[in-house]
Amino acid sequence: MDAAAKQAVGSKYLFESMKYAQGKTWEVVDRLAQLIQPGMLESEATALCNDVLKEAGMERIWHPVLVRFGENTLKTFKQRSDGDPRLQPSDIFFIDLGVVWNQHEGDAGATFVVGNDAEMKACADAAKTVFDEVEQHWRLTGAGGTALYDFAAQRAEALGWRLNLDIKGHRVSDFPHAIYKAGDLGDFADCPDAGLWILEIQLAHPARPFGAFYEDLLV
Repeated sequence: MDAAAKQAVGSKYLFESMKYAQGKTWEVVDRLAQLIQPGMLESEATALCNDVLKEAGMERIWHPVLVRFGENTLKTFKQRSDGDPRLQPSDIFFIDLGVVWNQHEGDAGATFVVGNDAEMKACADAAKTVFDEVEQHWRLTGAGGTALYDFAAQRAEALGWRLNLDIKGHRVSDFPHAIYKAGDLGDFADCPDAGLWILEIQLAHPARPFGAFYEDLLV
């Protein structure tokens, strides 16, 4: 499949609608981050996410709500959480939402820290920093998806973290994007078009059992 086919969109697609879906998804992520508190079970936080999304007027979810606490922040999207951990007073968690708004796919995720663990805070900050640096590299150089993830791995290592290269980003568009079978961003050799690709960054602490995640639409 050539690059044009991998970046195909449906008849409903509008860049402005992708931006709208992006913004609405981030609104919910930020709201949920304030509602998730120490003492909650991971399953309770996931249920809360679903309730908040319904209240926000989502059309549907296009991928399952994902909330990870503590050591489960090292898990990839397709891996199950270990048990049902309770968020501790000093802990780390991330939220990953894939939601359809106005017939377009929003996908956003970020990591948050409760308590005063400096390394957890640094890890969460680093995931956003690496994302920002890779996004800027894309804008300045027009690098392809594979090159972007090579750059991400270099930047993560330079900052003292390990990049999980099993997480390589993916396509979005007007729902459903899956019909285009475009593969992962990290395997896409060409420069990704704006408004079509999610850049995902997942880091791991080099020694302690936790990580951090950040994703957003390349625009």
